[in-house]
Amino acid sequence: MRRLPLFLLPAALGAALIGALGAPASATPPNIPSAATAASRLATLTVAAESHGDSYDRDLFPHWITISGACNTRETVLKRDGTNVVTNSSCAATSGSWYSPFDGATWTAASDLDIDHMVPLAEAWASGAWAWTTSRRQTYANDLGGPELWAVTDNVNQSKSDKDPAEWQPPRAAFRCTYARAWIQVKWYYDLTVDSAEKSALTSMLNTC
Repeated sequence: MRRLPLFLLPAALGAALIGALGAPASATPPNIPSAATAASRLATLTVAAESHGDSYDRDLFPHWITISGACNTRETVLKRDGTNVVTNSSCAATSGSWYSPFDGATWTAASDLDIDHMVPLAEAWASGAWAWTTSRRQTYANDLGGPELWAVTDNVNQSKSDKDPAEWQPPRAAFRCTYARAWIQVKWYYDLTVDSAEKSALTSMLNTC
């Protein structure tokens, strides 16, 4: 088969994460391929111009959803990627430490962090998600099984916005190899297209690995 069965329904995902939340915190989401694997997967992606951009609406990707107990997707990522995270009864992080790999900053207030979609929702929409069901878009927007969701400095995430790697790259140059590998994995896993400028930028980023 082409890929591992990581495409989990949200209900099943919540159960799978109960043990994961008790594991040591890591600032790196799972299933980031090696540079060589990412390069081979990039080569298989369909190159096509983006389309349907005018019909994009963020509400077409339902998020954040409940993952386990009182915890939604954002709170789950903060718990997963932080260090010594303490939460209250509603699962809001009241203390902890978070390292933002995009810019190398460390934060001790959850309010200073956004949860970034590695491949932004608008980018996914214009790359093929416009044809998906709402259920699949919900799974995509809340995907904890791959490298789609990252806890990062809020203003850096806002600077990125909906841009692809031809338009925006992390200010921390040392992270651009990992960024490209994660971006390619998401596009490959979800059978999304890349445009020619995006593919060229990703190839250059992989050359830094």
